[in-house]
Amino acid sequence: MLSTAKSKRPSERSPLKGSARGEDSLYTNASNAHVSIDVQRNRDDDTGGCMSLFKKLLPALGSAFVASVAYVDPGNFATNIQAGSNYGYTLLWVILLANLMAMLFQTLSAKLGIATGKNLPEVIAEQFPTWVTILMWIAAEIAAIATDVAEFIGAAIAFQLLFSISLAWGAIITAIMTLALLYVHQYRIHAFEVVIFLLVSVIVISYIVETFLQPSVDWGDVAVGMVFPRFADSDSILLAVGIVGATVMPHAIYLHSALTQDRFEMSDAGAVVFPPLRYEVIGIAIALSIAGLVNMSMLIMAASTFHTSGHTDVSTIENAYATLEPLLGKASSYVFAIGLLASGISSSAVGTLAGQVIMGGFVKMKLNVWIRRAVTLVPSMAIVFSGVDPTRALVISQVVLSFCIPFALVPLAMFTSRDDIMGKWKSSDLMQATTALLCLFIIGLNAYLVVAFAAGWS
Repeated sequence: MLSTAKSKRPSERSPLKGSARGEDSLYTNASNAHVSIDVQRNRDDDTGGCMSLFKKLLPALGSAFVASVAYVDPGNFATNIQAGSNYGYTLLWVILLANLMAMLFQTLSAKLGIATGKNLPEVIAEQFPTWVTILMWIAAEIAAIATDVAEFIGAAIAFQLLFSISLAWGAIITAIMTLALLYVHQYRIHAFEVVIFLLVSVIVISYIVETFLQPSVDWGDVAVGMVFPRFADSDSILLAVGIVGATVMPHAIYLHSALTQDRFEMSDAGAVVFPPLRYEVIGIAIALSIAGLVNMSMLIMAASTFHTSGHTDVSTIENAYATLEPLLGKASSYVFAIGLLASGISSSAVGTLAGQVIMGGFVKMKLNVWIRRAVTLVPSMAIVFSGVDPTRALVISQVVLSFCIPFALVPLAMFTSRDDIMGKWKSSDLMQATTALLCLFIIGLNAYLVVAFAAGWS
């Protein structure tokens, strides 16, 4: 039974009530402006034009790009490379579908933050009984740990490949660098923002270069892989679930609602003015389109380089690095590893910030960012020092994430369909139906996987 407590409608709520503004939280030092993306007030700019549009779009682009870091993390590297080398272009449609799903759910998350002045964990805690909230919090923390494992191990592997050091030393250097980046966030918000943007740029540029270095791609097969959904075998279903888990990220959904929960302006008369949703939609479309193209490039690179040359057993990041050099040259291997390093460092820092949103929203616990980073390092360090195959751990972490996705998506779909919570931002009937179908698709994919394993099909 849902709680009778209701979020105020946008026209009724105070801009400060229920938000993190003024509190000792992740967003205090950033003036609650979406990881320091200042709200653009354009009341004095009535000339229109491209510059005016850019100023209005900038806050939405900022929050969208911060959230998009989650969509190009090392988990994507592991699942996309394995999918491309094992099955060629067959699973491209999964990346396309997952990316479109991510756009929709990130839009809903951003809209929820704007409409309620609260992030998704806060609304869940307000609307559901305590025991349900606790269960959802546990699921969210499991997702955060699985995310951190992928990001941390990915960066450690990159250090190992680039500098020929042990994975353990790579893990230690990764820990130091992520702590340094969090320090920058704590005291120099804009510098943190610039670093994140530069790291994402490195990832994108790496795969642009990689695309030119790889052999000719069969674009006809690429088109078939994108538009004709199919699975090759039960193992391909596991990879598909992993791709969905690596693309539709629970922690990014929680975080995006926090990045937009103070998205308002004050008019000269003191009235609350909310930005048009179209800017959020445009920002999300731009950021996640770039992330989607990077993910597709990863799979296409693996398919055209490994699968077509008979290297269908490239199932680890280390194998991919080693195999790229004789096929495409040493430069290709280095570009690949540099992109992986940028991915791991940036996503690890953003993941820690998302973890603060999760804990603060669900259980109202304000855990120091340094303590949280130290706690989340434990599982990742344990995997590194235990000798577990790191790439296998990456893929499994993405499957775990996929199972955690419904705990974020179902409440999001419910809340954004309610007039008492969303007011004029309530989802249309078509949007509600689409969201429900996508939630059922993800749940069905996971259920099929469980049945397949239980029956011994894989």
